[in-house]
Amino acid sequence: MARDGYPLSRRGFLGHAGVLAGGLLAGCGPADSPTHAAADQPRHGGRLRLGIIDGNQSGNLDAHKPIGSGIVRGFALYSKLWEWDEQMQPRLALAEFAEPNADASSWTLRLKPGLEFHHGKTIDADDLIFSIRRLTDPQLASPYAALLHWVDRNNLVKLDDRTVRLGFREGRSYLPLAETWVNFGGIVPVDYHPVTNPVGAGPYKLKSFTPGQRSLFTRFDNYYKPGKPYADELEIIDFKDQTGRLAALRAGQIDMANVMSTEHLQVLQADPRLRLLKSVSGNWLSFDMNTAKAPFNDPRVREAFRLLADRDELVRRALNGQGRVANDLYAPFDPTFDHSLGPRPHDPQRAAQLLRQAGHEQLQVDLVTTPGPGLASALVLAEQARRIGVTLNVRQVDLATFQGPQRDDWTLSTGGSIGAPFLASAIHTDAPFAVANKTHFHDREFSEAFLAAMAQPDLEQRKALVHRAQRIQYERGGMLIWGFADLLDSVSTRVGGAQAEQSLFSTWRFESLWLKT
Repeated sequence: MARDGYPLSRRGFLGHAGVLAGGLLAGCGPADSPTHAAADQPRHGGRLRLGIIDGNQSGNLDAHKPIGSGIVRGFALYSKLWEWDEQMQPRLALAEFAEPNADASSWTLRLKPGLEFHHGKTIDADDLIFSIRRLTDPQLASPYAALLHWVDRNNLVKLDDRTVRLGFREGRSYLPLAETWVNFGGIVPVDYHPVTNPVGAGPYKLKSFTPGQRSLFTRFDNYYKPGKPYADELEIIDFKDQTGRLAALRAGQIDMANVMSTEHLQVLQADPRLRLLKSVSGNWLSFDMNTAKAPFNDPRVREAFRLLADRDELVRRALNGQGRVANDLYAPFDPTFDHSLGPRPHDPQRAAQLLRQAGHEQLQVDLVTTPGPGLASALVLAEQARRIGVTLNVRQVDLATFQGPQRDDWTLSTGGSIGAPFLASAIHTDAPFAVANKTHFHDREFSEAFLAAMAQPDLEQRKALVHRAQRIQYERGGMLIWGFADLLDSVSTRVGGAQAEQSLFSTWRFESLWLKT
């Protein structure tokens, strides 16, 4: 999931999370009830059509190095050992058993029996080993390999035809393997090639692919979930902008569209041919303070920014009210989350006092964001800061620049990510070996608590360690996490099986969706 624009790695998912940071996600009315579609029985047949936004008009089919909208296509083509459930927690998929040993220094992974790839090959331990090694291959240079940085790719032991033991480098213990591998860990055959042989074990097989335009898939009859998928064909159509996609949805040229804009909310609600799905997710939005640079190397300044932020106003204006206030901590749905750390107060007077004490009474800082996505929240925060004499110069850069080599060098920038569990989120953001530590937060006590939690399979013991780590984040971390964004998807009333979730995936669960007529 890449930061600021995780997959989910975050860079991939947050191409979509760039949208999160811009307040373009929204909610809807009572039509999004999960029971709405339950009255209809699933049926087979037809072509299901999803419209997506691919601003770069690019993409590929690579299971382990998806580009652009390749992330979405991967959910059709590939299956993993785990999948995200509706509460954004990993559950077993191709694996029938996947657990760490007592100290999380190794994992045993066992495939379900009788699994098959699209071209008929039985999925076995050799394919699993091949997939792990390909994902972590330095020559492939997958941006998501960093999530499995501690996996010892040279110490994968085949125990039998369906079972592999996986160890970690440098004596590391690594509990959140499922949470970090679930998004881009597609299991592929040993003869896999993303261009000449894009074969997986997902619900649909590839029929045709035109980058930047559309891709067409056909039903995989031997999919590991009996009776699924339901549609005969799946078509994913790329659009350049929200307006064109909305027109196609209302004209019946597509059946579904994910991550809709709030500016179109009234139009969607008024159209009887459409149904809105509001997913109350843990996807979070932040302002990232670089603790390695002045003025944010002073914890008093970081606290001041957290106190000057009016989070209710940010949710109301930057998210059009379609979200919830956050208190500088991610992963609210994780069972280890410390709910005793209450809401951060809005206290501009105390913020001004802290800035005076730190010698930054007339502070000026650049706030870097991207056109569109991060701009709404940045402009609101700049207004709030101005009320106590702080000048935030909102600076827009293009997405490529924002995510480029300077990404980790901004003094203050917008950010955000998907609502993954705590350990996985920390690995993306501010853990000792984080994939994209924009805040450069390095705290000895936090590192000790985090690494101990990484090695603790027992939930109650791990919870105490996570609470300790979160209190440090809350008191002196580098992120001002101000809100959780609701997700708005829209589907035709012809579509069955689509439900609101606590995840990103209402319209990506292709095996569970069907056409009513």
